[in-house]
Amino acid sequence: KTYEQLARRTESAFAKRVHHRLQLTRVNRHPLSIASIARFVKDNETAVVVAPVTNDERMIVVPKMRVAALRFTEAARARIEKAGGECLTLDQLAVQCPTGKQCVLVRGKMHSREARKHFGIPGAKRSHVKPYVAGHGKNRKKEMSHGQH
Repeated sequence: KTYEQLARRTESAFAKRVHHRLQLTRVNRHPLSIASIARFVKDNETAVVVAPVTNDERMIVVPKMRVAALRFTEAARARIEKAGGECLTLDQLAVQCPTGKQCVLVRGKMHSREARKHFGIPGAKRSHVKPYVAGHGKNRKKEMSHGQH
C-alpha cells in the first residue's frame, strides 16, 4: 500500500518501479543471493530487492551492506547483520528513503527456473529445449522427433 500511494502521489520513477514489481506474481519475483547483491552494491548504497534474499554458502566473506527486501531467509539475515550490515523491510525503506536516492534496484535472473528450460518445442530445428523425458531411450527419441516432419 505504501508504494502504491508513493507511486500515485509523487513523480518518483523508483516508487513506480517498486510498486510494479510488488504486483508481480510469485513466480516472477525471482530470489536473489547475498553474493549477487554484493556484486551490485557500492559504498553508501542500499540494495532494494522486491523478492526473497537467500544465503550463499560459497561466499566466504560477506561485505557490510544495507539491503531492503520483501523477505530474508534466516541464514541470509544473520550473515548480513553479522557483517555489520542492515536488513530493512520495504516499508522501512519507504520511510527512510521515499525517492529512492542512493538505492539500487536489483532483481534475480528471469530465466533461471527449471520449468523455463522446457518451454518450446523439443527437437525442432535450432531449438535447445530440454525434453521432459529422462534418459536416452526410445521415448526421448520420439519426443525429439517432434517438429521434424
